[in-house]
Amino acid sequence: MEVLVSLVILSIGLLGIGKLMLFSSRANDSAYLRSQATDLAYQMLDYMRANTDPTAQPSYATLLANPPVNPGVVCIGGAPCSNTQVALFDVYQWKLRLNATSGLVPPGALPNGQGQVDITPIGSQTQVTITVQWDDTVAQSTFGNAAAPTESIVLETIL
Repeated sequence: MEVLVSLVILSIGLLGIGKLMLFSSRANDSAYLRSQATDLAYQMLDYMRANTDPTAQPSYATLLANPPVNPGVVCIGGAPCSNTQVALFDVYQWKLRLNATSGLVPPGALPNGQGQVDITPIGSQTQVTITVQWDDTVAQSTFGNAAAPTESIVLETIL
């Protein structure tokens, strides 16, 4: 009888450990996606800082729902491109890196990843707001927050 009671207690403990492992694994996945989104937001900001031409800045503006649009030029390896073409190419490459479910090879970093860049001139400076959004349904359902399956980060700065 004592052995049966010990087995029941042991099995309940093992089930609890299994649930804890599942919970921590999904939390780790969610944290990984958040770090990827943060890296991608800073990547776009770095693109904008590298292309300092004020006439090219508006070309970086894009909306969440906009798909990647090929600008028709490849601005890699010293190819002759204007600053505006570089901006359009940067946005195109960035949008491709966002969405893991786009079917493109190589896939992007985030499930249903989308990005938005808002540009607001403030005197001689520019306020930039970069939003990265992705589908985090798996982790959110584990945490009991199934009503909000999308997660997003927002990065704001002055250039």
